[in-house]
Amino acid sequence: QVQLVESGGGLVLAGGSLRLSCAASGRTFSSYAMAWFRQAPGKERDVVTAISWTGGRTYYADSVKGRFTISRDNAKNTVYLQMNSLKPEDTAVYYCAAAAGKYSDSYYRQSTYENGYWGKGTQVTVSS
Repeated sequence: QVQLVESGGGLVLAGGSLRLSCAASGRTFSSYAMAWFRQAPGKERDVVTAISWTGGRTYYADSVKGRFTISRDNAKNTVYLQMNSLKPEDTAVYYCAAAAGKYSDSYYRQSTYENGYWGKGTQVTVSS
């Protein structure tokens, strides 16, 4: 079992930055691929970025490439999302997710997380 708690959301002006954190419980955090999803009002929840269980490979949605960076610190059981050059369209609830199974190589697939572990989300609001 993996329990996830997000933090770091808030209100920021367009062009600003935020760093989200996702703290995971459980001794086997390092065995799971991790991802950040987001859901804006009236829209579906979509994957924003993901990182392999080794931390060596990452995936980014086109909309955030060059602006967002995912990283993980397995010693701290934490995954981070550094968000720079924020835009109003980045406004959403951001969710941290862990893959359903250990050692998944499909870290970039949204389906990898559908039956996995989820946090409750943190609100990010970007004002113009």
